[in-house]
Amino acid sequence: MRVMPFFQVLLLLTLLAYLLLIALENPGFVKLPLPFGQGEAALPVGLTVALSSVLGGAYVLLLLLPVLLRGSLRQREERRKREVTERHLAETLGARLAAAPALRSPPGPHAPAGEDA
Repeated sequence: MRVMPFFQVLLLLTLLAYLLLIALENPGFVKLPLPFGQGEAALPVGLTVALSSVLGGAYVLLLLLPVLLRGSLRQREERRKREVTERHLAETLGARLAAAPALRSPPGPHAPAGEDA
């Protein structure tokens, strides 16, 4: 699963390098066709590179977003399960300690077993 984002980043960097090469070889304006055949837009090369970079970054973000959301949901679920388990263990320990006989020593001087005072 980690291979795909690597290739996406490589593809984005390749596109940026290609656009930079076009910008350096062809200073001036780039004519981009508008959707549905409504003409074309003449944009400066730098703006075209910037728009292409933003669109590529948004594309990569949309591809990575499900992976990031799944990871955060999994962490939240694990945290919730851990809290439930810790609470259950604390309740069990409390019940066992309450049911166990008191192991406190009587007040006063404490003499070792087997010796007479």
